[in-house]
Amino acid sequence: MKLRKKSTALLAAAFASMMLMSGCGQAKIGYIDGERVSKEAPQISALVEEGNQKLNEAREQSQAEIQQKMKENPNMSQEDAQKIQMDAQRKLQGINQSYSLQLRQKIDVALGAVSKEKKLDAVVNNSQEQPIAITGAVDVTDEVISKLQ
Repeated sequence: MKLRKKSTALLAAAFASMMLMSGCGQAKIGYIDGERVSKEAPQISALVEEGNQKLNEAREQSQAEIQQKMKENPNMSQEDAQKIQMDAQRKLQGINQSYSLQLRQKIDVALGAVSKEKKLDAVVNNSQEQPIAITGAVDVTDEVISKLQ
């Protein structure tokens, strides 16, 4: 999976570089440090904290429900016990997906506004995990963070 992300990022960087070198439309490329945005943008930090809190609460509630059902039915089949645990896991995944979607939407809105202001054709994520080197690209991390105040 990580390999696919890296190869996709490299292809995007290569394509952007080719467009810049060929003069084909003089594409303006920007980049952000996604890790910095996640750590420093107040809206994102607050949403991450809220999501973690909701996940912890849901996890505790699920554990209590599972224990209660097992106490009520000590002769529960292994299949029924697994079903209860899978239902709890699906609930947690739903909460996680919901918050992940909200995070992505907030970042996309801020990134869209910055891209429009700076008249950028593309913006790539240049994190420490997936570093990308694009000559002439503009760092818009600070602008995105300021939009997420």
